[in-house]
Amino acid sequence: MNLTATASPHIRGKESTGRIMRDVLIALVPALAAGTWAYGPRALLLTAVTVLACLASEGLFRVLTRQHNTLPDGSAAVTGVLLAMTLPATAPYWLAALGGVFAVVAVKGLCGGLGQNIFNPALAARAFLLMLWPSWLVRFAAPGAELPLLGSAAEAATSATPLHHMQMPALPETPLLDLFLGNVAGCIGEASALALLLGGVYLVARKVISPRIPVAYLGSVALLTLAFSKGEDPLQWMLYSLFGGGVMLGAIFMATDYATSPATPRGQLLYGVGCGVLTVLFRYNGLFPGGVTYAILLMNAAVWLIDRYTAPRRFGAVKGGAA
Repeated sequence: MNLTATASPHIRGKESTGRIMRDVLIALVPALAAGTWAYGPRALLLTAVTVLACLASEGLFRVLTRQHNTLPDGSAAVTGVLLAMTLPATAPYWLAALGGVFAVVAVKGLCGGLGQNIFNPALAARAFLLMLWPSWLVRFAAPGAELPLLGSAAEAATSATPLHHMQMPALPETPLLDLFLGNVAGCIGEASALALLLGGVYLVARKVISPRIPVAYLGSVALLTLAFSKGEDPLQWMLYSLFGGGVMLGAIFMATDYATSPATPRGQLLYGVGCGVLTVLFRYNGLFPGGVTYAILLMNAAVWLIDRYTAPRRFGAVKGGAA
């Protein structure tokens, strides 16, 4: 019998990067459909631009650095869709393409590729665009607005999001049901909380993600906004805080990114709570009404520390000495 020595891991599951990425893309379909229904075909075309920019950047970067082709794993396509979800449908196409290039090359490629990046590529790209062109990322089309498919949408009628009203502070005029079903101004991926929840249920059912991070994230946001309500009705303030903005998108699709979230169960709970606490802190005290982007990016930077102090004790190991 011939034995071949190989590198670990020696026990492998059936999961592959390609299968996981396909499941994430499937889970994003309801949110993309809701965004397209709310803001028109421009939202779909903007998503196609970010995906193509990510795919082209990934392919060219791998060729220039003489690395094997990773396009078939689907990770670049997922980054493109997630980035589009964080953009308003009024954003110019060049901005979306630039964000895709930055996400793939600067955030992922230069850090060593898939699994080596410290920060979530889509959110890091959004933060980059928000830093340089903030005005383009705060122009939100009203649901049903006729946005031009080609050319600039700068002249399109814009509308304030529910979070802008909550910064006054005041409860939004938009009914809660509209936020839940997808009839509200916002980014493409923020249109419908229901669509995001459907995607989250699919990912949990397929065992692509654990519910620990989303539940800890959403639970901490719910408790804090209920305890420190700024509206006349604490329950409504909490529900608007959960359904408005990018909390659902961040908790289900961004914070659960394998490469930038903790590996241990306790660490995932701590990470989710940290994301929720920072989100509320930024929303209550920040310049911009969101806060989800910076909350998750800051917790991304703390993942190594969380994993270090929540790692399970090795069987037979003696603290402070050899086993």
